[in-house]
Amino acid sequence: MARTVTVAVLFSGRGSNLENLIKRFHGKEFGDKRVAIAPISNRPDAPGIELAKAHGIEAAVVDHKRFPNRESFDEALVSKLEEISPELVVMAGFMRIVTDTFTSRIDAINLHPSLLPLFKGANAIEESFKSGMKVGGVTVHRVDSTLDGGEILDQRCVRIEEDDTLESFREKIHKTEHELLPDVVAKLLRLSE
Repeated sequence: MARTVTVAVLFSGRGSNLENLIKRFHGKEFGDKRVAIAPISNRPDAPGIELAKAHGIEAAVVDHKRFPNRESFDEALVSKLEEISPELVVMAGFMRIVTDTFTSRIDAINLHPSLLPLFKGANAIEESFKSGMKVGGVTVHRVDSTLDGGEILDQRCVRIEEDDTLESFREKIHKTEHELLPDVVAKLLRLSE
């Protein structure tokens, strides 16, 4: 009988990477493992909540605006994660900088839309595009208490073509995210199809 392994997915927005992980893994068996995706958002109005619901999954919400500071929010988020007890915590479009309160207790990975260590922070796609470089990319890294720091687990390059617009480049980045993140998750969980 397959053992359930839970992947907690932290997100703040539309949830395209969340949906991609749901489609690739949720409820499916990989050898002796069955994967369950557990979405958590820091925003009660995040479109990804409805998206998860459309797949029959109830997303948890830990609203960061209800806490006086980052540490108290992180404490509540850690408590929620400890309830779920996931094998893996994935930040995918999670627009919060976590503190030591989180990183000292939770081992998580983050998806970032640039070739780290270049272009950290929330505007990475635009900064990559405007940099004059011929290539941008996507990184999956371990989360530590530094902004988009932590050990790099995998990266993929995305060419910036002469005729690319910011929007076309953004689409290529998202497509690459949807390829890279599930590959890293499968590798970390040792899932074999």
